[in-house]
Amino acid sequence: MFSGFVVSLIALPLGLGLAMASDAPAISGVIAAIVGGIVVSILGGSHVTIAGPGNGLVGVLLIAITTLGLESAYVAIICSGVLLMLLGFFRMGTLANFFPSSAIQGMLAAIGLIILGKQFHIMLAHKINREDTVDYLLEIPHTINDAFHYGTEGLIYAASAGVISLTIMFFYSKIRNKYLQLIPAPMWIVILSIGFSYYFEIGLHEANPIAKEYMISGIPSIHQIIAELPRPDFSSIWSFSFFGSVLALTLISSIESLLSIKAVDKLDPEKRRSNVNKDLKALGLATVGSGFLGGLNVVTVIARSSVNVNNGASNRSSNFFHAIFLVVFIVFFSTQLTRIPLPALMAILVYTGYKLASPNVITKMFSIGKEQLIIFFVTLIVTLKIGLITGILAGVFATLIIHIIINKSAGLFLRNVLKPNILMFKEQDGKNNFYVSVKHFCSFLNYFRLKQHLDAIPENKDVIVDFSMCEFVDDTVLENINSYQELFAKRGGNFEVIGLDMHDTDSKHPFASRRLLAVPKIIKNSLTRRQTSMEGLAKDYNLNYSSKKNKNLSFLNNFLFFSTKKINHVYNELALKDNSIKLFDIEFSEGEFIAKEVIRSTMLHIDFNYVIPEFTLDREGFLEKVYAIAGFKDIPIEDHDDFSKRFYLLGDNEAGIAEFFNDDVTRFFESNPYYHVESNGNALLVFGKERLASIQEIKTLFDFGKRLKEVIS
Repeated sequence: MFSGFVVSLIALPLGLGLAMASDAPAISGVIAAIVGGIVVSILGGSHVTIAGPGNGLVGVLLIAITTLGLESAYVAIICSGVLLMLLGFFRMGTLANFFPSSAIQGMLAAIGLIILGKQFHIMLAHKINREDTVDYLLEIPHTINDAFHYGTEGLIYAASAGVISLTIMFFYSKIRNKYLQLIPAPMWIVILSIGFSYYFEIGLHEANPIAKEYMISGIPSIHQIIAELPRPDFSSIWSFSFFGSVLALTLISSIESLLSIKAVDKLDPEKRRSNVNKDLKALGLATVGSGFLGGLNVVTVIARSSVNVNNGASNRSSNFFHAIFLVVFIVFFSTQLTRIPLPALMAILVYTGYKLASPNVITKMFSIGKEQLIIFFVTLIVTLKIGLITGILAGVFATLIIHIIINKSAGLFLRNVLKPNILMFKEQDGKNNFYVSVKHFCSFLNYFRLKQHLDAIPENKDVIVDFSMCEFVDDTVLENINSYQELFAKRGGNFEVIGLDMHDTDSKHPFASRRLLAVPKIIKNSLTRRQTSMEGLAKDYNLNYSSKKNKNLSFLNNFLFFSTKKINHVYNELALKDNSIKLFDIEFSEGEFIAKEVIRSTMLHIDFNYVIPEFTLDREGFLEKVYAIAGFKDIPIEDHDDFSKRFYLLGDNEAGIAEFFNDDVTRFFESNPYYHVESNGNALLVFGKERLASIQEIKTLFDFGKRLKEVIS
């Protein structure tokens, strides 16, 4: 329920904004979220995903509503829902595996530019009408100039609301405060907008200074929604534009949903695999229902799903409760929504568009390989100038051509594309390990064959994937292989890739396409100022130091803190000679896609040679009191009331934890600085703030760890 409530705070403003950006009634986005939340939570095949209106459909819906009219567009939505259901019934969930990663990134970036280009002008209270997205983007400098030089007072207030809202969206995630983060940035925009309206109405006894044409209007009540159900117009169903809209809606809905499901499965703390075909059927049914009720297409959404996981969701009920809370908002607060300025909502979408088309995406493509930029930009430009379907097909074709050029052989693909290129068998050595050999080539064209075999292997087994007989492996395959390695490591298995030492690439990125080259390239990096200081610290305190990125992260697998986070690597390791205590910088991420936030922190790991109880110790605060209401019990330590008041102690083995926290250990924590301390049963993880520590803080943290181990021992 708690996760569902937090997600609903994001879903409400996003639903309103996405609907208006699509030129549909504002309430239609919220209807899609409500219907999707209820239907998919009951009939879906995923576990912690959230369903609702999607960012990727804004451009397609806008064209459909403009060319067909609203009533006929609802028919197109209903038909796309039926096609989505058929994709599920015919088990077509594997379609997502046939699209190269760079082409998908190009398509998402194009969608981001479509959203950003069209909504940026409304965000600055400057409505314009242009032919295509490129024209909208080129007009941005003129809009910025006109908004604050030639607008009336009402328009300037409206534009200011947009600018302030965009600033909140950009900088809110940088504030690493667990109390502020309870309310998502979009909801802060809603709260501040409504508060601003009441300030003028009650405090100054004046009308809202924002121009009326830039305020949300026409939010119907539940009774009005039921009384004014749309009447779908079937008169345009035989037109070419209608079939084009249905096909585009279905394609983007399926791709966005499948990619989001795949990404959220990585975040699932229990590492379950979703039944994508069952989910497609549920999403299709929800889309049909949403269309009949006057709502938009229902897809699986990554941003809201990431927030859902990060707030402790473990099953589909959070999707259901997010829909229920949206109903509550509409029933009791529909009149308050009309106090929200339209530019404020458009700022949320502008930020979303920026995240999809961020310069970081281009940097990432370039780091993987220069050829990936060509695929990326071909997909992006064709999508912007022609359309989404043509764009993704152009990206697929460009990828195939580039692969042929890189390998200087079309025959490699033509001769082997229909051949079975996977050999898998179970090694009978008492361990029942699996050996998978990949031959000829492995790319987005035939990756589905490898995936079928890997999906059949239990994640707690040991797997060896051998590419030594494979002449070419592309970035899409390597990216997916990396996901399998993380999954098996989390589940207690081992996933090892061999044979790539005979391959090389023009890029040092781990996902770069690999082919047979003569000599690998070696690049040496010099130390940064921080690394030089840490190296000096190691000499002064007789410690071992390594600045290299370490991907061997098995020692962190069983810590609760990382159950919903993806660890990229640790680096800058300082350790005692026996390696029993080591301090390191760590890079990990929360969420996926546009919701992804990369965080770097400094942590301490203390290893023991004996078993200790599993627990989490944190400073007592407001959030911990909320956890107590939700049913998470704080373990009291007898004869240490001050400790129990100041610290929040969690764990399943209450008797063992109480015995572990004896007088010496308890007094140590009472008389030292606060840190987050967590046990996984044989080691402790200790850290302070979610940022890199200064050299002085490193000294303090390392000293804290040494003394803590002495007290416990």
